Amino acid sequence: MITLDLKGSKPIYEQIIEQMKYNVMKGYLKPGDLIPSVRKMAMDLQVTPGTVSKAYQELERQEIIETIRGKGTFIAHEIKMEENSKKLEEIKKQMFSPVMELKMMGYSKEMVVQFVENIYKEMGVC
Repeated sequence: MITLDLKGSKPIYEQIIEQMKYNVMKGYLKPGDLIPSVRKMAMDLQVTPGTVSKAYQELERQEIIETIRGKGTFIAHEIKMEENSKKLEEIKKQMFSPVMELKMMGYSKEMVVQFVENIYKEMGVC
């Protein structure tokens, strides 16, 4: 369900968040599905429970998951897909360097847009 790149520059907890969101988006995880406890996920991924806990806290803050005391942690029944201008600005800043590199490599605007369209297709969202 989750594969980590331990040598990459992206923090592990961010990788967990990203992959959980991807699994929800693809329908691999559905609203109401039970997900592993922090301890179980940490053992499965061979990371510290604190790392998984940090990821789960952020996913809960974003209302992707919900914890029910005594029952476990579940994919939220209603996942809100809403605009977030602060997050959008952050993403735009992160995209600047790769887009600039593609332009410097000779790729046209149309080709860059095609790359993004291909990514959408790979995610299964057109």
